[in-house]
Amino acid sequence: MKLLVTGGAGFIGSHITDALVEKGYGVVIVDNLLMGKPENVNPKAKFVLMDIRAREMERLFEIEKFDAVFHLAAQMDVRKSVQDPAFDADVNVLGTLNLLQNCARAGVKKFVFASTGGAVYGEQDVFPCEENHPMRPVSPYGITKLCVEKYLFYFAAEFGLKYVALRFANVYGPRQNPHGEAGVVAIFTSRLLAGGQPVINGDGKQTRDYVYVGDVVQANLKALEYPQNDAFNVGTGIETDVNRIFGILNKLTGGRAQENHGPAKSGEQKRSVISYKRAKIKMNWEPKVALEQGLKQTVEFFKSK
Repeated sequence: MKLLVTGGAGFIGSHITDALVEKGYGVVIVDNLLMGKPENVNPKAKFVLMDIRAREMERLFEIEKFDAVFHLAAQMDVRKSVQDPAFDADVNVLGTLNLLQNCARAGVKKFVFASTGGAVYGEQDVFPCEENHPMRPVSPYGITKLCVEKYLFYFAAEFGLKYVALRFANVYGPRQNPHGEAGVVAIFTSRLLAGGQPVINGDGKQTRDYVYVGDVVQANLKALEYPQNDAFNVGTGIETDVNRIFGILNKLTGGRAQENHGPAKSGEQKRSVISYKRAKIKMNWEPKVALEQGLKQTVEFFKSK
């Protein structure tokens, strides 16, 4: 089986690529290396330096004859999407449409899409929320992910393209980018190990559902084999506030920093946590890595770097 992984030099995509290669699949990575890193590229995979919006994508699909696509490449910074919604839509909507049109032309059988489990729902009514929760995205990023899910339904109905949309919670783990606004675990870990002082936005009581990247990889493998068109939350169902994340990481890195708070970020969700019950029932997937265990493995990775 020949598989395409977009964003395969990035944080989550590189871990998925490693697992697919280990299972013996032929894997092609497409990445523009804007956020991805060359050192993340699995040497047993074929690497193509290309943007998902490129016209050359059509030729790649003709040559490689992919059976399935794992689509991880994205503009994934919520705050950047607010600052430049047109760019966000260009990458996340038009870039994905370029892939989907090529899938339809080339007869690709399966499309596994990295959606978002926090931003598509917006401020929640229930905690944790299930997949039938009202979708009220309050960021351009969340809107684009929801838009792609609607396009997936269309391409399935019109062209028979099978799909699974995986709505990730806040994914963390080794290889996460510590530079930028997204990824509080990587940002805090990097600064703490360097002897710096992380800044917690606002009161630090905003909560997220933190899911370890290894568990996310397993959900993607399950999605490849799943026979129906569907959408699943991929999270832990457990709320954790930023203050607790800081406390655990501070202890793991030596406990030298103080809990320092800065201004709150406007538009930031207060609470976000998603239920994985549907994924457990229908795909036999559930998270295995506890938060403290995953954070310890993440800190060890950053120490090694």
